[in-house]
Amino acid sequence: MRSEIRDSTIHHLSERVRRRNYTKYLTGMRVVKLRGFTDVEVRFDFPVTALIGPNGAGKTTILGAAGLIYDSVPPRRFFAKSGTYDGSMRGWKIEYELIDKTRHGSPSINRTASYLQAKWNRDAVNRVVVISGIGRTLPASERKDTYRFIKGDFEGAREVTFSPEVVNAVENILGKAAANYLQVDADAEGKNSIYAVRGATADEDSYSEFHFGAGEASIIRIVSRIEEAPDDSLLLIEEIENGLHPVATRRLVEYLIDVARRKSCQVIFTTHSNDALAPLPTEAVWSTYRGRVTQGKLDVAALRTLTGQVEAQLAVFTEDAFAAMFAEVSLRAYCQANSYELAGIEIHSLGGAAPARDHTRFHNENPLRRFLAIALLDGDKRAEGGFADRQITESADADGVDDAPKAGRADIVYGPGDGHPEAAVFEDIHDNFDVVGNLLGKLTIALQLDTPMQSRVRGSVEERRRTNRDIHIIFAQIGEDLDFLSESLVQRAFLSTWANTFPEKVAAVWDPCRELFSRKAE
Repeated sequence: MRSEIRDSTIHHLSERVRRRNYTKYLTGMRVVKLRGFTDVEVRFDFPVTALIGPNGAGKTTILGAAGLIYDSVPPRRFFAKSGTYDGSMRGWKIEYELIDKTRHGSPSINRTASYLQAKWNRDAVNRVVVISGIGRTLPASERKDTYRFIKGDFEGAREVTFSPEVVNAVENILGKAAANYLQVDADAEGKNSIYAVRGATADEDSYSEFHFGAGEASIIRIVSRIEEAPDDSLLLIEEIENGLHPVATRRLVEYLIDVARRKSCQVIFTTHSNDALAPLPTEAVWSTYRGRVTQGKLDVAALRTLTGQVEAQLAVFTEDAFAAMFAEVSLRAYCQANSYELAGIEIHSLGGAAPARDHTRFHNENPLRRFLAIALLDGDKRAEGGFADRQITESADADGVDDAPKAGRADIVYGPGDGHPEAAVFEDIHDNFDVVGNLLGKLTIALQLDTPMQSRVRGSVEERRRTNRDIHIIFAQIGEDLDFLSESLVQRAFLSTWANTFPEKVAAVWDPCRELFSRKAE
């Protein structure tokens, strides 16, 4: 499912943060000490930020820390103290960098929140903060504030219809009509309320929130509160996917991106869902685990691998989805040729060279890890500073001395060529049509086309080599030429043909880490 948010919108929002063109904005914070975190930094480079991580890894801690510096958030909302049982709160401290153009002087300000002498000390800043906790998905029948509505003769003191903005957003997210939703108040002040749907005709039943799905009520509650909030508000949402279908989860995040555009709001949410991450750029995602916070789009399945929740023998982290497919296809050929086990290798895309390198090295340095990891980076990273490979050593032995580095244990390997792997694979195939016997025929069969289609395949490859301006889309273009074959089918066809035709180039990629692979049982 392709996101409906345009790339230009993502770029515009990122640029707006970079230029600090906000009235109120939390640009970053340094967690000096807070629960399991010590001296970690989080930057909010995009106005919608996702926090991912396993249970108990600190997502809500980071979420709460973001709101703590604003006066509308009571410290006990996220960081309550329970007598002597919370003595560890001593010395907690967070440093903030904020924008607030409503104040006199410089719009950029620095603030600190710290827990000293049994209470929080903070020079709080004024800003509306809307918090949507996990309690929003609690069924109405289990909530203590709905007892007044559980009566056979109940009739609301007031019925409030929703604004067109709320109705349109709810309809888009849920994919169903929402014009007849109501907020029913038990009192004139609106202190207690539930939702209901009024039948559009006499033949249609009306029903209350007691008969809503948990996700349905949650969306109405989130959207209505957001639309009521003033511009420049901070929106904090816990476990955004709770009670929602994956499609609705993605649409909700798209709605939040639109809110950031329309209302200049800043959004931070926690999630375990890949669908929630899909519409976001890589700089909008932060992963938390083992006291570390790392920026970059990290697949939730990859996070489970990093945290040891997946049994594996080796993990491979790549820059992007094509590199992950390259790793899968080329490793299959490499393992078959060398009698290595393939089944125990987990492959994940991490959205960039730096995240792939950093997550790999953090994982390998963890003394509790169950298996090693390597990073597969594009060929241009060989000559780029900070991306040189290192030889992996085992943990310290009984004498406390690390094993000496051994050849064939590199923590970083590089794709073919000196640039993007797409270019190297495509050029190798194109340049060898007349050199390697029946290469064109093998590619045609891999494309699931009949042999007479060879001339059309060659024509498309030749034409796209002359006209293509973006190597990342060249396989999609070839698919269009060949009666709209899917991009993934064309990518896999080129990769499998390349791997089977050039085993020496496959070996050049993976030989630097060959000692990390397991041999098949005889």
